[in-house]
Amino acid sequence: MRYIDLRSDTVTIPTDKMRTAMARAVVGDDVYEDDPTVKELEKMSADILGKEAALFVPSGTFGNQLSLLTHTKPGDEVILEGTSHIIMHEVGAAALISNVQLRTIPGKDGQMNPIDVEKSIRPEDIHFPETGLICMENAHSVGTVLPIENMTEIKAISDKYSIPVHLDGARIFNAANSLDVEPKEIAKYADSVMFCLSKGLCAPVGSMLVGSVDFINKARKNRKLMGGGLRQVGILAAAGIVALEEMVSEIDKDHENARYLADKLNEFKDINVIMDRRDINMVFFRLEDNVIDEGVFIEKLLSQGIKINGKEDGEYRFVTNYWVSKEDIDKVINAIKNILN
Repeated sequence: MRYIDLRSDTVTIPTDKMRTAMARAVVGDDVYEDDPTVKELEKMSADILGKEAALFVPSGTFGNQLSLLTHTKPGDEVILEGTSHIIMHEVGAAALISNVQLRTIPGKDGQMNPIDVEKSIRPEDIHFPETGLICMENAHSVGTVLPIENMTEIKAISDKYSIPVHLDGARIFNAANSLDVEPKEIAKYADSVMFCLSKGLCAPVGSMLVGSVDFINKARKNRKLMGGGLRQVGILAAAGIVALEEMVSEIDKDHENARYLADKLNEFKDINVIMDRRDINMVFFRLEDNVIDEGVFIEKLLSQGIKINGKEDGEYRFVTNYWVSKEDIDKVINAIKNILN
């Protein structure tokens, strides 16, 4: 059975062109920095985001945690929004890997108030940790995009206090599409940026970390420390090159399909779509209480070839991607209609 998979945009499989590129990739030992395909991907990534250098890493979580490790020293404090991926979905890695303390700021749909950010920066005091890093996330995993104005204000604060900014840009191309700007316009408000090749862009493995030459040189050594020094990784980088060349332009269709899905779901009297968090390819909604058991809902959809995740904080999340068409969405809507009836 072919499944319609709405669990995440991480479920995308590589395109035929990616598979061909991977099979034909010219490779070398990347720990020795002699894999030409990786070097091509890293240069391309740095250029697209307007940074000096880039580094291939195994995953988005790896890239974020590598940034924390490279920017900070043990005992530092990192400021970030309370629902950010780094704190919610990265297994407490910052405490284990970087030995840093995370100071969360309550935000609105992933957006921190710059006043709150500045108030959270620690003054010099024998009792306080030092503020070593500020993190932002754009696009945010709650389905929203940070306005450029918000990023500008936070970067100005970071510059004022000489504190670096890291951007979790796992879905930076979604954010750029939603804001109708080039990705480098978002990236310029951060000293380092991580973005994923395997979320929506269909590459099977990998993320990129970009920043200054000095930062990337330090991160390269820390990548080795964390076990991320891969060898003939050009086989994976080849798919990443295709992702950047061909798949970024497909994101607009994912967003269009997400809007269509949201509108269709909103027609059900028992479904409440969260309409103010539809900036990217995600649709969040709640089912009215006692309409259907969560496990039954998931199982009935699965029996009809539709994969979804369970609720988080009472919300279901459907994510469109390259392999989910408008016709697939119609099938999902019909299946839900039959189940709820």
